[in-house]
Amino acid sequence: MQNIISRKTICLLFLMVTTFSFAKEEKHEGEGDIKTEIKEYISHHLLDSHDFSLFSYTTDSGEHKYIGFPLPVILWDNGLKVFSSSQFHHGESVAEVDGDYYTLYHNKVYKTDAEGTITLDDHHHPTNVKPIDFSVTKNVFTIFLVGLLMFFVFSRMAKKYKTNSLPKGIGRGLEPIILYIRDDIAVPNIGEKKYKKYMPYLLTVFFFIWIINLLGLTPLGVNVTNNIAVTLALALITYFLTTFTANKNYWGHIFWMPGVPWPMKIILAPIELLGTIIKPFSLMIRLYANITAGHIVLMSIIGLMFIFKNWIGSPLSFGLAFALSLLELLVAALQAYIFTMLSALYFGMAVEEHHDDH
Repeated sequence: MQNIISRKTICLLFLMVTTFSFAKEEKHEGEGDIKTEIKEYISHHLLDSHDFSLFSYTTDSGEHKYIGFPLPVILWDNGLKVFSSSQFHHGESVAEVDGDYYTLYHNKVYKTDAEGTITLDDHHHPTNVKPIDFSVTKNVFTIFLVGLLMFFVFSRMAKKYKTNSLPKGIGRGLEPIILYIRDDIAVPNIGEKKYKKYMPYLLTVFFFIWIINLLGLTPLGVNVTNNIAVTLALALITYFLTTFTANKNYWGHIFWMPGVPWPMKIILAPIELLGTIIKPFSLMIRLYANITAGHIVLMSIIGLMFIFKNWIGSPLSFGLAFALSLLELLVAALQAYIFTMLSALYFGMAVEEHHDDH
């Protein structure tokens, strides 16, 4: 809560200062175009894509150059269609596969004609046929990459422990974090008797979210936890583990609370059942909203440097963007910690034993 309040306070103070300093400044020609371009770039940065672009630039002749590599596009459209995303040329061309044409519209694949026609309805939504997309997008590629990285690092650590030797390199730095998750998160919330069966998941979800969030702060443009489908999948895993490992005492307190008059039990049972669904929903929204807000605020402040173009606004924007980048490093670890802590808390509630009152 303090983190959210401090972030809002910083943004509010910045907006007040810049508004006061530049209230009397005349609007330059083309300023509206710059603001529109910045908004479009932020929206594009937050979206997933079918290629991995590291950076781009415009030549003197006006040609856009992209530095990166394509990813495989896998579609199901009356059969399996597999081709490289390089055929789209970053959304500027139409891809032809087995006589069918496909184009990108807001980073989504639609079936079209040779000219790449996209028809829109009254709500500006495409009416073109949208094939089932199983493509390896930038987010999917990053998830695979982080998964392989974690498997490599932790498997080497496990081999070291089997031979009764201490891990070296990065493993030595990760060991205190693993012990902290065990001793200060898992054991206090779940209990010494039952925490071990949840430790693999708690360690996996903590390091996965943490590493993914750190990659989101790099120029790679990776925003995995900014995708609500990813946070939903993580929250559902916590929900299913809580539901299918819960004991009778857990379900008894939901459907037939002890020590409560039976008319109130009938009223409270649906509310308690709804609470089991709200818990993973809060996990999903908390992680998604904090990461998305951080990216939007940070990139908006960076964009102000291109709007002000003077000796006061640009250095101020750069300094504030640098300070928020340091704050985002803390948020990256904090969100991983909160997700892991709440998951352990839900597991502990599910396996808590009944204690008779004497």
